[in-house]
Amino acid sequence: MESVRRNFDVSDLKQALAGTGIEKTILVHATTTYAETYELLEIAQADQTIIAVVGWLQIDSPDAIKECEKYLQAPGGQYLKGIRDVAQDLPDSNYLAKPQSIATVQQLGKMGLSYDILTKTPELRAAIELVRACPDVRFILDHISKPYIARQEFEPWKSLITELAAFENVSCKISGMVTEANWNTWKVSDYTPYVDHIIESFTPQRLMFGSDWPVALLSAQSYADVVSLASSLTAKFSQDENERFWELTAIEKYQITNL
Repeated sequence: MESVRRNFDVSDLKQALAGTGIEKTILVHATTTYAETYELLEIAQADQTIIAVVGWLQIDSPDAIKECEKYLQAPGGQYLKGIRDVAQDLPDSNYLAKPQSIATVQQLGKMGLSYDILTKTPELRAAIELVRACPDVRFILDHISKPYIARQEFEPWKSLITELAAFENVSCKISGMVTEANWNTWKVSDYTPYVDHIIESFTPQRLMFGSDWPVALLSAQSYADVVSLASSLTAKFSQDENERFWELTAIEKYQITNL
């Protein structure tokens, strides 16, 4: 963990972005604390590199919406465009489908906020139930739901992805994959069958790039490595599809207006 066991700030981000072609980014929470989201909002307000924030809420809490309203009133609150909670690896794999979780996400949709789905394969069934109950919410699946790439395992991830992608209000980030492969020996071909299935299921029109930086440094040498990997895996995209993947889908799904 040495490569990420330190604080990262905006100067680190700008250095990492240099030469990659990435000019703007959306900050996504890393910890399950309210304090971090307030900090991210202040960072977004202070630096034009940050165009939006996806903050954290404990969505099975009856107080979640009250906490979200506090975010929106805080300094930088106008940059809050989405919410995420950590469902992956929870003891209760049905967390996303709990009645209170569903009620919270439904209300987030009414507030104009998107919801990022953070799952691994065991939580995907509950994610599908959440999406089915929230037809008016914009969902973004993070990290292609972290399939077990190092084990070359496809099912039941593959079938569940097909089912989830059938809902037109769900998009997917091609991100977070390098930490699911063998950290020291991965190659582009390790990811190809997984990403090919994602492309087939969601179509290029509902895909977006995500860096998972700085967590990706556990398995990649740099932000540029992650960009290069994504470019290789989407090499067959047309110019219009590339524009959606690298920019327009994120602008649309997070309703970015400050560009």
